[in-house]
Amino acid sequence: MPLMRIPYTSPLPLPKVIPPYATTPSTAITALCNFLSPSHSSSGKTVLLTGAGISVASGLADYRGTNGTYTLNKTYRPIYYHEFVKDHEARKRYWARSFLGWTNLERARRNGGHVAVGELGRLGVVGGVITQNVDSFHPETHPSLPTLELHGYLRSLVCLSCRNEYPRNTFQSSLSMLNPSWATFLEEMLATGALTTEDPMERRSKGLRTNPDGDVDVPNANYTTFRYPACPVCMAKPPVLGNGEVGRIEVDSDGGWLPGSTAGVLKPAVIMFGESIPNIVKEKAENMIDEASRILVIGSSLATYSAWRLVKRAKERGMGIGILNIGGARGEDTFYSDMREDNDGTDAVRISERSDLILPEVVKVLEEVEGFKGHKTAPISHNSSS
Repeated sequence: MPLMRIPYTSPLPLPKVIPPYATTPSTAITALCNFLSPSHSSSGKTVLLTGAGISVASGLADYRGTNGTYTLNKTYRPIYYHEFVKDHEARKRYWARSFLGWTNLERARRNGGHVAVGELGRLGVVGGVITQNVDSFHPETHPSLPTLELHGYLRSLVCLSCRNEYPRNTFQSSLSMLNPSWATFLEEMLATGALTTEDPMERRSKGLRTNPDGDVDVPNANYTTFRYPACPVCMAKPPVLGNGEVGRIEVDSDGGWLPGSTAGVLKPAVIMFGESIPNIVKEKAENMIDEASRILVIGSSLATYSAWRLVKRAKERGMGIGILNIGGARGEDTFYSDMREDNDGTDAVRISERSDLILPEVVKVLEEVEGFKGHKTAPISHNSSS
């Protein structure tokens, strides 16, 4: 059965604090150490499920945090897969906004939370990471720790016809060449600092709204003149389509894709809302859950079904469940409904703290545990980023 990425719009519950004593950073660290310590598990394997919240400290927007897109912009609606595939005008709008947002996304760097995740892998506490994020920080920060990119990645594009991938940086240069007036506007926005500030209110004061995944909204902008290039592989060798016909790629004098084409559309290599997650990715995620003894959610409200279902699976398997997220998480009342009253964090933990501040301290504490430093267990079997 296809697994589709669908946004969740119902209200989220108020966040719990589990165990009840974990109300300060220091007590939260203690509770997380209790949850993660390999002495509480014969295998010592924990699988992490991360969301946009872990990358907020890198200057990227999230969806439902304090300054998240859905919090500040109640009318925000991401583009859906069927719109991108079928509508040339929708693609113009998407690529114009992505063109403006890419520079800040490219300049963003990993933060202490990403580094700490890698250290937890080195210590043998964490055996693998499933991330909803498309910023590539996890595989870049800890390449030796198996990472599954559940919703794809922005570093590349994929052709809807031939399925070849294309570097996003190269595509950005092509967009700049095809849209000189937009390139000038981008330079102006960068000069004013509107795209480099991490304060969403400051960005708004300069006429911009920044959203997750490198999307920048310019109110009242005219997107109709924006152009984007065709797939160079399809240009060189038109593909055979599903109906048996040879695809046709038409471009203007500068190489901009024209609507008379039947092939050659480049799409970001992410799973858009309304798009199905490939079965191979779905199965890898399930296997990573099944091979772990516990799961720790970091920086995610679990509002996306594809993420929530993994925690539900962990719950059904009797695994320990931890959540480190500022704000409520979908289904957390159910996940913790049968928790023991004397739980000190060993069986379950629910913390509302910043991961970039808390996780590095957790690493420090665990490194001091006698016989712990250098402890390693076999990673959860998943030998490549996806």
